[in-house]
Amino acid sequence: MKVRNTIETPKEVQLSLVSSLFDNSSTLLKGMVVHILAYAVVFHKTGDPIYLLVSLAFMVVFASRILLFRRFARADKSTLTVADIRRWEIRYVIGAASTAAVLGIGCGYSILVYEDTFVELASVAVAMASMVSIVGRNYGSRLAVNLQTFACCAPIIVGAFLANDPYKAVLSAMLIPFMLTTEAMAKSLREFLHENVVASRDMKTIADRFDTALNNMTHGLIMLDTENRIQVINRKACELLHLGERNRLKGYDLDVALRYGVRHTVVGGSLPGMIQRQLTQLMDGSLSRAVMTFSDDLVLEFSASRRPEGGVVLIFEDVTARASAERKILHMVRYDSLTGLPQRNHFAELVAERVSEQEDIAAAALLLLDVDGFRHVNDTKGYTAGDRLLVAIGQRLQQLAHGEVVGHLVGDQFIVFGTNRDGLDSLIERLRRIHADLCGTYELDGMSFRVSFSAGCMAVDPAVASMEEWQIKLDLALFESKSRGGGRLTFFAEEMDARYVERQRLQDDLRDAIENGALSVAYQPMFLPDGSRIACCEALARWIHPTKGSIPPNIFIPLAEDMGIAAHVTHLIVDTACHAAAAWPENVAVSVNLSVQDLRTDTILQVVRDALSRSGLSASRLHLEITETSLIEELATARSILEALRAMGITIAIDDFGTGFSSLSYLDSLPADVVKIDRSFVRNITGDSRRLKLLEGIVNLSRQLDLKIVIEGVESKEQLALINQHRCADLIQGYVYSTPQSAEDISNLLERTRKKGRGGRAYVA
Repeated sequence: MKVRNTIETPKEVQLSLVSSLFDNSSTLLKGMVVHILAYAVVFHKTGDPIYLLVSLAFMVVFASRILLFRRFARADKSTLTVADIRRWEIRYVIGAASTAAVLGIGCGYSILVYEDTFVELASVAVAMASMVSIVGRNYGSRLAVNLQTFACCAPIIVGAFLANDPYKAVLSAMLIPFMLTTEAMAKSLREFLHENVVASRDMKTIADRFDTALNNMTHGLIMLDTENRIQVINRKACELLHLGERNRLKGYDLDVALRYGVRHTVVGGSLPGMIQRQLTQLMDGSLSRAVMTFSDDLVLEFSASRRPEGGVVLIFEDVTARASAERKILHMVRYDSLTGLPQRNHFAELVAERVSEQEDIAAAALLLLDVDGFRHVNDTKGYTAGDRLLVAIGQRLQQLAHGEVVGHLVGDQFIVFGTNRDGLDSLIERLRRIHADLCGTYELDGMSFRVSFSAGCMAVDPAVASMEEWQIKLDLALFESKSRGGGRLTFFAEEMDARYVERQRLQDDLRDAIENGALSVAYQPMFLPDGSRIACCEALARWIHPTKGSIPPNIFIPLAEDMGIAAHVTHLIVDTACHAAAAWPENVAVSVNLSVQDLRTDTILQVVRDALSRSGLSASRLHLEITETSLIEELATARSILEALRAMGITIAIDDFGTGFSSLSYLDSLPADVVKIDRSFVRNITGDSRRLKLLEGIVNLSRQLDLKIVIEGVESKEQLALINQHRCADLIQGYVYSTPQSAEDISNLLERTRKKGRGGRAYVA
């Protein structure tokens, strides 16, 4: 880089060059002493007052320069402009040139006037010594170097030439290349200084930018040397680890900094073992990334990269929020949000942990609990009440099964895994007490719930943890409890597995029977109370199994509902019944039962339309029966479907009335035309007057709502006589008049009834 003058250089470089001129105040003071003493000695030897004047001139010039140096030292360099810097340079040059001029004049005078060797040598030695030091002190200013060399050398050359000594003249002429060499040396030093100042400025700029970037990173950064000492650490790292002022940490061992370096560090007096191991693995390269939990409020994720020259760079970020979210998600996956109990998969994990932790388990067993009639709670009290009841059940179960693994499966099912060191009998007794104590009354927000549980239980081998297989067997035991009426605890037995296999086979056979149209239909007539005429026939599904013979409807209909194909059975019966009824007299209707699946979607509407259209049967001759239990799940949807069917002209009947949970509430809320009173109200009316009064009460209430009444299950003449005596029925259905018949037999029965007329009876024994 070529530097012609200081004005052409940047301000910061120019200031650096000019500042170098004022950095030699100590040498200036030494030079002043030497100069004054030298010429004082010359004055003493010669007695020439000129030398005394030279000494005095030195004192004045040096004093003014010392004052100038002090003023520059006190000046605020950051506020100096380029013009200010230039003025300070000129002031310096004037003082320096004045010193050189006094030296040159004294030396030139000595050469011109005296032939004394000492006087000439002293004057020349002091002058040349000053000239040699010009480069070292004044290289920062080209003007200072040139003016000083000229001011000093010019009087010497003039004095030598005026002395009329050719040798002195030739020798003094050698000062000209000396002047040029001095200027060249100063120039080289100035350019070197310029380059270094510029390089230093650029490095400082880069360093400042790096420091700014480093300390504005969202990640913490620690750069370690081969001895794991901190070389670089940014502000974010100190903030995340609470390490205080970062400049204090350079050179510290990372472990020492974390353990003892800062008073309020989150790590405390010693690093937790896991964190220490992870840091060691990161620094030795065996681990490239690690998540470290320093506290509940601080989780950091570290990554490490090796440096080519050795050492490692650790970069880390605060992932506390992410870790918290992951923990919440994991908790949501593992635990039921309503009861807070472990869900199915996590329950299985906890069971496996319990088995692995307890090596001295003598017995283990599982208890599966299902709330009896929980759908009824949701239907009558609302889903909020149902949720609160599940929470209360979960809390009571945790208290009762304290120390055991408790879980909440789907819906209203709970599960307990119990272990015992004393044997199976005591464990089973404990599970029995849990089941018994869990049943009872639950008081919630002013509401009282009487709750019972169907339960399945089985002993398990803790050495063979097969939760999936255990669950199947528990379900079988629970199904057995429910099939026996609920509210009891049933232990799994191997014959249940055999019954389950048989049930699966029966399901396959039922599916084939439906697909192949192997189901048939029987019809049970509904007579007028006096038996004079058949008003309607109920269509009943029948299944003759190829190897097992007749399968009762109370077996295959629930089976079809469990399989989700009950609606297919209904569609078959509706179509068959409509075609059969189309051949009957106009005043005879046919009635078909709808399943709970038929009331979940409006598919049944199109099925009915198609059956009526194909058969040509009038909609008024089709009755559709619903049970109260089929309404519990989706009452609003069921009501909408029934209203649509009724709008088509179809008669809606409530079957098995009185056996459900809230029969009376349905009478007012559903679009019903007929009430079919269940056989349980007829069974003992001849011997129990209270039963008869209950029957009469239901009949009177129904008639006040303009509903027709069909009494089912009338089997004896005595029952029939009592019903007729109290005018309890509009229609009678039961064995007292007829058993279910085939379509052909119904046609014959209709014909016989028609011939007998009103006075006759179609009684079939």
